Parts: sequence; structure tokens; C-alpha cells
Amino acid sequence: MIELKEAAYGYGGSPLLSDISLRLAPGSFHFLTGPSGSGKTTFLKLCYADLTATGGQVNIFGQDAATMSRDEIALARQRMGVVHQDCEFLDHLPLKENIALPLTVAGRNGPGSDGNLSELIGWVGLTARASALPPELSGGERQRAALARAVMTDPDVILADEPTGNIDWEMSLRLLQLLVELNRMGKTILIATHDLALIRAAKAQVSARVLRIAGGRLQLAGADL
Repeated sequence: MIELKEAAYGYGGSPLLSDISLRLAPGSFHFLTGPSGSGKTTFLKLCYADLTATGGQVNIFGQDAATMSRDEIALARQRMGVVHQDCEFLDHLPLKENIALPLTVAGRNGPGSDGNLSELIGWVGLTARASALPPELSGGERQRAALARAVMTDPDVILADEPTGNIDWEMSLRLLQLLVELNRMGKTILIATHDLALIRAAKAQVSARVLRIAGGRLQLAGADL
């Protein structure tokens, strides 16, 4: 689905990531750890072609990302659900419409979509906030909404950047359960996180591979996780 082959990326001539090789196979579950500034967000951006590798190769659904047109990248992203750290929304639209926006853009607001939307909003605990505007939401509510929006289109791959950073433990486990269920349905999951307790909770339920970025390279995390 997504494969990095000795991929590298640097900013302003300074290398941040180098010699990164990883295959996100269908139905796999990966966690990505590492200190702040180590390149976790950059790694995710390479996976959904927001950045182009400065070395090596990134293949997305069988295509070399470096040679993909803007239309091809847009089509590939329709098969991905991405949760960004900044959780950007359209401030003039209520939360419910923001979450449904990917369906609207893709022209998939068909019969049954309203029921699925309501169910998903309920799963992330935002039913009472469905009509609220984004500026009225807390940081944790925005993150929950971002995850709901990312999975609304039933994507093949979910890439999440610190999806539980501002959320209490009970809700973190609830969102983790959603991701676990999606993985059991065959979805590929990659989560960048600092939360080792979340990783341990996931590993008790699914076969999750834990990776760590250190010194610009990708490593298997230690057994203590």
C-alpha cells in the first residue's frame, strides 16, 4: 500500500530523515515514536505525499510518489484518512458538516450517509456538539472530530499524528478501540504518538509493530513497550 525504500528528507540542505525503509502492508498496525523534532510528522507527510522525498523512493498504492500528478495524488488521498496535529476545520460550518466534508467533496453523500455520520459522531463522544462551530470546541474535541473526519470515507489507510494528545485517558481508549476495530476490518493504521500507555493498550488487543525514529533513522522500538 505505502512503501518507503531508503527514503530521505531534509530541510534547507540539512538531513532530517535518511535511509528510511518500511512497508505498510494491508491490515497492518504500526506505531511511530520518537522525541519531538525527530521527524515523525515529516515521515507521515512523506506517506501521504504532502512532501516529496529528497532521496530514495516512496511508493503509494503502487505508484512512485515523485512521479505522481496532482490529480493522481488527490485520488490516492481519497483512499487515506489523515489526522493532522493542527486539526484544521472550516470555522463557518458546524462540526457535523466539517466531519462530513470529505464525503461532500467526493460526492458520496448518498442514502445512509447521515446515519453513519451520526453513529461516528456518537462514537467519538461529540453528539451534543454536532451543531457547534469549530472555534467553540476545545482542543480535545477538535482532535476527536479530526479522527471522525479521517475515517468518515472508509479509507484503506489511516495516518494519525498524535491523535490523543489533548484527550483524557478514557476517551483515548475509546478512540483506540475505534482504530482497533477498523484494523480488524482490514484497514492499515499508522499512529505517531508519545503515549506509551496507549501503545501498550493497543498491543494487548492487536499485533502492533512499534517503530522509533532516532538520529534520523527508523528502528524497532525496545521490548519494554
